[in-house]
Amino acid sequence: MAISGWFVAALALGAVPVVLLGGWPGLGLWVALLTLAGVVDLALAGSPAALRVTREVPARSRLGEPVETTLLVVNAGGRTVRGVVRDAWQPSAGARPTRQRLSVPAGERRAIRTMLTPTRRGELHAAGVTVRSSGPLHLVSRQRTLRAPAALRVLPPFTSRRHLPSRIARLRELDGRTSLLIRGQGTEFDSLREYVRGDDVRSIDWRATARRRDPAGGGAKLVVRTWRPERDRRIVIVIDSGRSAAARIADEVRLDTAFEASLLLAALATRAGDRVDLAVYDRRVRGRVQGATGAQLLARMVDVLAPIEPELIEPDWYGVPALVRSITPHRALVVLLTTIEAPGAAQPLLAMLPELTRHHTVVVASVTDPDVLAAASQRGSSDEVYRAAAAERALLDATRVAAAIRRLGGDVVTGAPQDLPPALADHYLALKASGRL
Repeated sequence: MAISGWFVAALALGAVPVVLLGGWPGLGLWVALLTLAGVVDLALAGSPAALRVTREVPARSRLGEPVETTLLVVNAGGRTVRGVVRDAWQPSAGARPTRQRLSVPAGERRAIRTMLTPTRRGELHAAGVTVRSSGPLHLVSRQRTLRAPAALRVLPPFTSRRHLPSRIARLRELDGRTSLLIRGQGTEFDSLREYVRGDDVRSIDWRATARRRDPAGGGAKLVVRTWRPERDRRIVIVIDSGRSAAARIADEVRLDTAFEASLLLAALATRAGDRVDLAVYDRRVRGRVQGATGAQLLARMVDVLAPIEPELIEPDWYGVPALVRSITPHRALVVLLTTIEAPGAAQPLLAMLPELTRHHTVVVASVTDPDVLAAASQRGSSDEVYRAAAAERALLDATRVAAAIRRLGGDVVTGAPQDLPPALADHYLALKASGRL
């Protein structure tokens, strides 16, 4: 049972009969009248226990995109239920409106629609449905919370997909639509065409030229071979989900930036005909996508990545080589999405790298904090000078770690949260163009 504001207001008006009738008898009479009215109002109110609720909730939605959910309320009782219903979701679901008026006649059904605008990815759950049924006097209400479990999986937003068309256009210039005349590592045979002035004579295919010789004794046109970047390369993306991934850089969690970069790289590599595998790892594998191709790859990736949150532990870098071997025994491009800010914390990563670079092409991608770059250039006051000194120290440490990674045979890609995904995609295209995959 719940007491409404009308009941409190009526009780306050009891001061009038108390003054008129005098003393305690007037007060007792007024309270008795209100109690009787409340009992009658409660008896005439429809029972919320007679309601049956079901939900219609989409299985998935992207972060930041509004999604509509429907709550179906069926009155199985014999009396109309009028009142207020609260469809309770966890706060990060962004449910609007939170409370709505309800009137369900006996034996009928009503639909209540709630818009969700999620503010974080992962699994969002509904807490229940609370119905407050009022009587005709609106003095007291019957209240009951009905179980209506539901879950909505909020996927990463993949905002970096806006960079995909321009990178695909550059990829088309590499994958055979613009053929190469020079054969090198990481290239495969594409096609034959007639020789034109300026072509490298080393690319002439003499056997194909002889086969095109005219039997009547006429001359034959020279034929050259063309090459294109090799396809079906293996790409292994390892995302660090340790404690450093929980840091917020430019109002975005570092782990979310790693997800954006991995999705853009996977989409681009799939268009290039390469095979992409993914692992999220700290001291254990938190998520894994292996063997998926085409459109199925991105669908599985966003589904696996959605519920993963950072663990406040140090990652076990010495287990990464074994993890990569379990994914593929062949040479691959291994992309490590982690942080390289502190030399002390990067020691396990540096100690592991030689074993990995001995068999694979390794790229280490890390997010840089734009606030640190801005602080390093602001020296107007004494406080800003000290802050700039700390920022310069942090930048110097990151530079030292990046130099150590390069000496051990790896490549380094850094950038702000909005710049890292396209920078990693550009580096992949550069590796493909140079035949290093």
